[in-house]
Amino acid sequence: MRVLLVYPIFPKTFWSYEKILALVDRKVLLPPLGLVTVAAILPQEWEFKLVDRNIRPVTEEEWAWADVVIFSAMIVQKQDLLEQIKQAKQRGKLVAVGGPYPTSVPHEVQEVGADFLILDEGEITLPMFVAAIERGETSGTFRATEKPDVTTTPIPRFDLLEFDAYSMMSVQFSRGCPFQCEFCDIIVLYGRKSRTKTPEQLLAELDYLYELGWRRSVFMVDDNFIGNKRNVKLLLKELKGWMAEHNYPFHFDTEASVDLAQDPELMELMVECGFKAVFLGIETPDEESLELTKKFQNTRSSLVDAVHTIIKAGLRPMAGFIIGFDGEKKGAGDRIVRFAELAAIPSTTFAMLQALPHTALWHRLSQEGRLRENKDGNINQTTLMNFIPTRPLEDIAREYIEAFCALYDPVQYLDRTYRCFLMIGSPSWNTPFKIPDWTILKAFLIIIWRQGIKRQTRWKFWHHLFSIIKRNPRAVELYLDTCAHNEHFLEYRQIVRDQIESQLAEYLAQGKEKPYVPPVKTPVDVC
Repeated sequence: MRVLLVYPIFPKTFWSYEKILALVDRKVLLPPLGLVTVAAILPQEWEFKLVDRNIRPVTEEEWAWADVVIFSAMIVQKQDLLEQIKQAKQRGKLVAVGGPYPTSVPHEVQEVGADFLILDEGEITLPMFVAAIERGETSGTFRATEKPDVTTTPIPRFDLLEFDAYSMMSVQFSRGCPFQCEFCDIIVLYGRKSRTKTPEQLLAELDYLYELGWRRSVFMVDDNFIGNKRNVKLLLKELKGWMAEHNYPFHFDTEASVDLAQDPELMELMVECGFKAVFLGIETPDEESLELTKKFQNTRSSLVDAVHTIIKAGLRPMAGFIIGFDGEKKGAGDRIVRFAELAAIPSTTFAMLQALPHTALWHRLSQEGRLRENKDGNINQTTLMNFIPTRPLEDIAREYIEAFCALYDPVQYLDRTYRCFLMIGSPSWNTPFKIPDWTILKAFLIIIWRQGIKRQTRWKFWHHLFSIIKRNPRAVELYLDTCAHNEHFLEYRQIVRDQIESQLAEYLAQGKEKPYVPPVKTPVDVC
């Protein structure tokens, strides 16, 4: 059986990083970990080819070679996924589809011709698909009624990837998250129990990457890396020794809940293992909105203090923010900007709230009749809200545009980055010094030219750089790397402005709608 694995195109988003990737001669930030895991679960006597369309298109030779074409996609990849399914069917191919987007809305891929729907988690549903193929079946839908034991998951087929195209590799230690955020689809897809691999499994994956010659960053793609703190600490204690034995070949980034700040031992272990950055779901500094959306873990202590604690431990924070929660008061965009400045968070994702399929938010809004027809939530920063909010959408959109542009003002970004790296802690041990290759040196020279000579940021750039060299010299490389990130955001903030204003104009031309007014709750008599 010849299997062609195809990963659809991502639109330009916060995470696409085109300008940054161009500096280091890479095409894509992260590889399709789901598809290389699929390839590892399927029978190994089958033949595999993988095409990441974010790198290059599928060739006619590859289409002709395949007996079955398998796609996996997230909701932001919807447009290209549907088009590629059509392309495969036009060539007479059997098409199988899985991943988060088809699992959430399977009818949409079925309507354009997908033959097999391999939904939920592949450890359970892929064997069902294999059995159907071996029986000679040409269609089917496979769903799981339980969550798999991820200790059975094999080492992904990293050998199928075009390593030179990627800036980072991906590995996964856990699935699921213990929290109950109303807008989050992770707990819908993977459950609220954090299931983890064994330390030996994860180290075996790193061994394989090491054997294949990978020597750059690795992203732990767990949606909440610290969801099971006990098991994470067991992993980190093993990883610490592995990193030392292998002369620190990688450094790691990941995502975690903000309660990381409450566990000094965990932060210390992460830094000792080579973790450099952590993405935090802050969402909003408005405590009422956090409570409404059931993100209670962010209300237990000062969020600014928590972020500062994480920085001082030695981890650069990235943060996600959302505007448009029910009951939100005017000025939410400004409050988010002020929070990012006060907390000294250099990089922030920022989007208008979206109701993703089958989340608690989606079900609540559906019952209230507030979901807009033909408007899928897609968590992209260039998309208007897909439901009727409790304050005018026009106000939310304009606040969003101005706040997004303010966050990535070149001077403000440099200042936040500077304050972060003055504060950031360093590990108590020394990693071996490695001379950067020419690609990295060239990238740094370009950043120095653009931000330190060409632009009006020049005086800030040099003041901040020399101050970091003097006051926190071990942070200089990571500091310059973070400065480089704004090359992407400078362009992307204009994309956000243009696309949101265009959608807003179209929306206003159809006539303003009234904001949703929640019904007044009246006391219920109890007999």
